[in-house]
Amino acid sequence: MEKTELEKIIEHEKEHDFFCVVTEAFRIFAHRSATLLGSAWAFTGAVLVIAVWLITGPTFHFSDTWQLIINTATTIITFLMVFLIQNTQNRDAKAMHLKLDELIRAMKGARNKLVDLEELSDEELSKLEEQFQRLHKTSGLTDTHVAPVESQR
Repeated sequence: MEKTELEKIIEHEKEHDFFCVVTEAFRIFAHRSATLLGSAWAFTGAVLVIAVWLITGPTFHFSDTWQLIINTATTIITFLMVFLIQNTQNRDAKAMHLKLDELIRAMKGARNKLVDLEELSDEELSKLEEQFQRLHKTSGLTDTHVAPVESQR
């Protein structure tokens, strides 16, 4: 039995909706987790867990099982945290690029070719970097320190 075009579109939208829901749920979870796990309280909790593990060492005679517990726990936590951190960094980088792109587009005299530099190859980025270094040298700007501007109130 062949599906009509409308049935195919409706099925595609349902799949797309599910994907969007999962993606949005993960985004919210990753953001909240990064906020919570990047806090001083999370660090304190981790130190407390390690302290308890160390204190229990003599009770378990520093056995292989005792060591395996902390190794397994830290490996699992590290594995999961890599995905959470990568997700939040990707979102932050994308937001930063969009903000910078908007500034470049809004500034008169700015080179709009610089928008979306992240799409360039490593070789193209190196060539652009060399251009900026030459521009820096030819402009006579050798001092990289800029004096602060006094506020005008």
